Amino acid sequence: MAKGLITERAVRRAAHEGKKSLDVAGAVVTPAARDLAGTLGLTLAGDARSGRGGKPARRGAPPKTESTPVPPPSSNPKPAPVNSPTPPAASGKPTIALGADHGGVAMKNAIAEHLRAAGFPVTDLGTNSSDAVDYPDFAVAVARAVAAKQATFGIMVDGAGIGSCMVANKVPGVRAAMCYDVTTAGNAREHNGANVLTLGGGMLGTRLALAIVDTFLSTPFAGGRHAKRVEKIDALDRRG
Repeated sequence: MAKGLITERAVRRAAHEGKKSLDVAGAVVTPAARDLAGTLGLTLAGDARSGRGGKPARRGAPPKTESTPVPPPSSNPKPAPVNSPTPPAASGKPTIALGADHGGVAMKNAIAEHLRAAGFPVTDLGTNSSDAVDYPDFAVAVARAVAAKQATFGIMVDGAGIGSCMVANKVPGVRAAMCYDVTTAGNAREHNGANVLTLGGGMLGTRLALAIVDTFLSTPFAGGRHAKRVEKIDALDRRG
């Protein structure tokens, strides 16, 4: 095959064609393509960066670092309560409400660690184990924290990110977007003023998920012609 730049598109095409491996010898593989290959179980043959003879990278949280121990889960986990508006952080960075179901807990923990290292105050609403839970319970907790201004932004991770997006958008004042790359994350903020991000823990590699989070949080709403469109979205909350 012709060598050059291997992107997510090439990985998706190979997976769609039923291939188990993709010859990338001599090509430049983007980090997002490498993450996606790991997610889809596609071997990148000849990828010198993999460090494992071209085998797909294993998806999951980055290497462990010291963190606050998580208490053992109860028999019926529920979202942690958020009772009052969060005071502004000394860093001036917005507070992030973070949640996940059992399919997204590993990615949620990686995001929490990443955000705290960057100086963001994080309100972790759970879940904190791999025990099966219902994503609507945690998605609505994240959405309500944003609607009540207890957090500026919310991030919710489940298996695909779709169901949690549906749940969050039922809460008045919330504009949730399910994003799968940095382009959709930037668009969600710049054009739609999204205040809740949902992610698919079973669909994304950790490196790509963190890039999506960074883009989402660093992209301002453009206003202008987009403002009246967002106002029309918000007006639907008032009409019922």
